[in-house]
Amino acid sequence: MFLVEGLLATITGIWAFWYLDNEPSKARWLSAEERAVLCARIERDAQDAASHGPRSVLAALVDARVLILSTVYFLIQAAVYGVIFYLPQQVSALLGTKVGLHVGLVTAIPWLCAVAVTWFVPRYADRTGLHRPIAVGLLVIAGAGIAVSGLASQPIVSLVALCFAASSFISAQPLFWTFPTRYLTGAAAAAGIALINSLGGLGGFFAPMARTAAEAAFHSTSAGLMVLAGASVLAALIIVALVRVPGRIEHAHIADAANAS
Repeated sequence: MFLVEGLLATITGIWAFWYLDNEPSKARWLSAEERAVLCARIERDAQDAASHGPRSVLAALVDARVLILSTVYFLIQAAVYGVIFYLPQQVSALLGTKVGLHVGLVTAIPWLCAVAVTWFVPRYADRTGLHRPIAVGLLVIAGAGIAVSGLASQPIVSLVALCFAASSFISAQPLFWTFPTRYLTGAAAAAGIALINSLGGLGGFFAPMARTAAEAAFHSTSAGLMVLAGASVLAALIIVALVRVPGRIEHAHIADAANAS
C-alpha cells in the first residue's frame, strides 16, 4: 500500500513539475493581454501587502494577524483530521458491519463529493472575489455536517452529512490560503506561511486526543464530533471577527480589463 501511494505521489510530482506554469507571465492558458493585466494586478497587490503587512522574518513570526490565521488553520485542521482519522470506524458503526471493502467503498463517497466541490468552489471564488464569505459559509456547513453526522439516527442522513462536511472543510482550505498570501510578501511571506502551516498542522495532532477525551468525559461518541464541529464553526467566527484581507484579485475583472485593452 505504501509503495503504491508513494509511487503515485512521485509520478504526480514529476507530472506537475512539467505541467504547471511557474508564474503568471508564463501561463499558457491565458492570453498575452490577460497575462499583462494579471501581472500588473499582482504587483499592485504585492505593494499593498508590503505597506500593510510585516516586512521581516521576525516581524512575521510575532505579527498578530499571522497568529490569528495560525489559530484559524489550527481549528480547520483539527476538524479535518478529527474526522479523517475516525471516518472508517464511524462508517462501520453506521452500517453495522466490520471495517472492510464495503466500508472502504462507502467511506470513499464523502471524498468523491469533496473532489467535485473543490473543483468548482475555488474557481467560483476567484471569479467573484468572495473568498472570505465563501470560506466562512463552508466552515459553518462543515461544522453542521459533522454535528449532524453524529446526532442523526439514520445511516443515510449521517452519510449525507459527512459528504457536506468533507466537501466543505476540504474546499475551504484553498480559500483560506488566499488570506496570508494577500497580506504577506517577500521573506515575511515565507516565514509567516511556514508558521501558519506548522501551528495549523498541530491541529491534526490534538484533534484525535480532544475527540477521545470528549467521548470519554460524556460517555458518548457524539460528544467528540460536537467538539470537532465547534472547532470548524469557531474558525468561521474568527474569520468574520478578526480576519481582514487587503485587496482582492478577481478573474472576471482581469478578463474584462484584458478585453478592454
